[in-house]
Amino acid sequence: MVRIAITGFGIVAPPGIDKKPFWANVKAGRSSVRKIERYDTHLYPSHIGGMVHDLDAYSHVSSRLLQKIDPFSHMALIASEMALKDAGIDLAKENLNRVGIFMGNALGGWLYGETELRDLYIEGRSGVSPYMASAWFPAAPQGQVSIYYGIKGYSKTVVSDRASSLMAIGHATKILQKQKADLILAGGMEAPLSPYGLLCCNTNGELSTKNETPEEAYKPFDRRRDGFVVGEGSGIMILEGEGRAEKRAAHVLAFITGYGATCDGVDRIKPNPDGKECARAIRMALDQAGAKPQDIDYISLDGAGTQEGDIGEAAAIREVFGEAAKEVPASVPKTMFGNLLGASGAVDMIMTLLVMEHGLVPSTLNLEELDPRCAGLDYVTGKARPHNVKKALVISRGRGGINSALVMEKA
Repeated sequence: MVRIAITGFGIVAPPGIDKKPFWANVKAGRSSVRKIERYDTHLYPSHIGGMVHDLDAYSHVSSRLLQKIDPFSHMALIASEMALKDAGIDLAKENLNRVGIFMGNALGGWLYGETELRDLYIEGRSGVSPYMASAWFPAAPQGQVSIYYGIKGYSKTVVSDRASSLMAIGHATKILQKQKADLILAGGMEAPLSPYGLLCCNTNGELSTKNETPEEAYKPFDRRRDGFVVGEGSGIMILEGEGRAEKRAAHVLAFITGYGATCDGVDRIKPNPDGKECARAIRMALDQAGAKPQDIDYISLDGAGTQEGDIGEAAAIREVFGEAAKEVPASVPKTMFGNLLGASGAVDMIMTLLVMEHGLVPSTLNLEELDPRCAGLDYVTGKARPHNVKKALVISRGRGGINSALVMEKA
C-alpha cells in the first residue's frame, strides 16, 4: 500500500490561529469555551461555544472577496494558505489538473444565508446578494479554495455530520493511492455559531446546557456529562504520496496508513451504545495499516459527551484492544475549545501531529467522575502527559451512527 504523507497543515481554531499559539494554549490546558455574546443568546438552551478571534489579522483575503463568502469559507482559505506554506508547496510549479481538494463540514455557511434571508423579507428580492446561492452551501469552501488557487483536479466535499472531515481525508487517501492526483488539500471547516446555526445545533438535544460554567461544560465520559459544546474553526492538511514527498525532499510530519468507516443504522441521531460498528471501523483502519492494537501509542477519542456516544465508543475500544486498552493513553483535547462538528476530525488529526512532534498528550478537561460504563481506558486527565507517540488512532463519529477511524504513523 502507498503510504500517504502529511507534509503541512494550517489551523484556525479557538485556542489560536496557526500552530504556535494553538499548541501553546492546548498543552497548557487552557479552555477557550465562553458565553456567546455576538448576539442575544439567552433564550437558547445552550449558549456557550468555542469562538475564533482576530481572524482578520491572519487573513490574506481581499475585502471584495469577503463580501461574497461566509466565515466558514474565510477560515478554510486562511487554513489552506497556512498549509501550503507549511508544506513548502508552490502551486505555480504544480500541474493544477493534478491537485485536489477534499473537505468536510456539517452545516454549511449559515451566517451569510440567514443574513440574506432576513434582507429578503425586509427589503424584497433587491436586498439579497447575488452571492447568497454560492456562499452558504457546504461545498462553498472547496469552490472558493479552488477558484483562489486555480485548482482543477478531482475534488469532493463530504457532509457526514461530525465525521465529515475525517471521512473526506479518508477518501483523499484513496484518490492518492490510485494516483488520480499528485497532492490534495484535505480537511474541514465549520462556522455554526450564527443565530440560526446555533439554533439548529440546539434542536437535537446533544449540546451541554451548563451555561453558567462554560469552561467546565464539556465533560465526555464523566457521569455528570450532558452533551458537548460546539465550536468553530478549520483545519487543512497537505497530503501527497510517499514517493512524491521523498522526491521533493519534503519534511514529512506523519503518514496516514489506515482508514475505516461504518454505520450503525439504528437511529437518525443516536449511535448504537454497543459500539460494534465503531469497533469494526477501528479494525478496518488497523488492518489496512498492518497494525495491531498493541502498536498504537495514543487514541484521539471522539468524545461525544452523550450517554450513547461515550458508552459506545468506550465499548468499541475495549472490544478491539481488550486489556491493552488500559495501557494506551487516550484523550479528548477538544474539551478545551469545543467540538468543531464537521471540522473536528481534521483538527483532531492536526492535534495528533503536534502530539507526535512534541511527545506530549493533552488532557481531557473536566473528566473527574468517570462513568463506570466507560471504564477500562487510560484517560489522560489533569494535565498533559509526556509520552512518545509513533502510531496513533483517531476516531470521529457522527449522528445516525456514522463511524470513522484513521491510523497515523510518525515519520
